[in-house]
Amino acid sequence: MPSLESLVLLLVVGVVAGWLAGLVFRTRESLFTNLIVGVIGAFVGKWLFGVLGLHVAGGLTGAIITAFAGAVVLLFVVGVIRR
Repeated sequence: MPSLESLVLLLVVGVVAGWLAGLVFRTRESLFTNLIVGVIGAFVGKWLFGVLGLHVAGGLTGAIITAFAGAVVLLFVVGVIRR
C-alpha cells in the first residue's frame, strides 16, 4: 500500500503536469480536471518513456517532466478523438 507521502506527491505532480499541459493546449479546465489529466498523464508518460527507452532525471523534476509529457500526449489524443 502506498504511503500518504507518495500519494500526496503523486497529486502534486499530477496538478503541476496537468496545469502545464493545459497551458500548452490552452484549455480552461478546472483544477480537478487538471489533476486527473496529470495523474493519468504520469502513467502514460511512464509507459511511453519505457517503451521508447527514454530516461529522465530522477526525483521530482523527472516525475513532473514524465507526467507532463504523458499529459500532453493524452490531451492530444483526446483532442483528435473529439474532432
